[in-house]
Amino acid sequence: MFIDSHCHLNFPDLLKDIDTLLGNMQVNLVTHALCVSVDLASFPQVLALAENHDNLYASVGVHPDYELEAEPTQAELVSLALHPKVIAIGETGLDYYRLTGDLEWQRERFRTHIRAAKECAKPLIIHTRAAAIDTLQIMNEEDAGQVGGVMHCFTENLQVAKAAINLGFYISFSGILTFKNATQIKEVAQAIPLDRILIETDSPYLAPTPYRGKTNQPAYVKFVAEEIAKLKNISLQEVGETTSHNFNTLFRLNNN
Repeated sequence: MFIDSHCHLNFPDLLKDIDTLLGNMQVNLVTHALCVSVDLASFPQVLALAENHDNLYASVGVHPDYELEAEPTQAELVSLALHPKVIAIGETGLDYYRLTGDLEWQRERFRTHIRAAKECAKPLIIHTRAAAIDTLQIMNEEDAGQVGGVMHCFTENLQVAKAAINLGFYISFSGILTFKNATQIKEVAQAIPLDRILIETDSPYLAPTPYRGKTNQPAYVKFVAEEIAKLKNISLQEVGETTSHNFNTLFRLNNN
């Protein structure tokens, strides 16, 4: 019924309890999850999870916060993305919140990921924080809409959401949506069409209410779905079925 479109099950806090987490997914009707890569060094762990579990998928990419990582080449990303369980390029994008100074390296890394996605015809997982204008500009300049993708853990305004949707991207909401003070994000979720929405945990981070401040896990994605259902005044089943359909459509899967 639900799909967690973005999690990090290879991170130590989650990997040590992987069997329990997979069991919790099943109990809470979370059928699949996408394990997202943040660097190439840990990519083999991400891929191994996807290879060992039919309901897990992988992505390949280097996070914009990872300043000291060796820059991935387009050829490297394309080669690693050839594996059938790798369904996306990323997470990639721009983050001006944590890092300062000349961030041209970050913008070039983002361009490399977009070009790799276009070459291997797989969608992008885009992270943007305090960098929406530059993120959208590069997406336009590099024709990211050719492959589409998802704006993960969306925290921007409605204007940014509409611009991304116009480029063929989906908007993914995390546990932040359940926080009482997340007024702007709630307004976005209410305004955009359900057929452009995905749900995620970004676990082990950003656990939703009622688990805020604790370690997050894919089973908790249902709380994001519940918030969307409340905001749109629709059934939880409709949210689950539509967001799962959206996931399978975006990533060209046969789980519908």
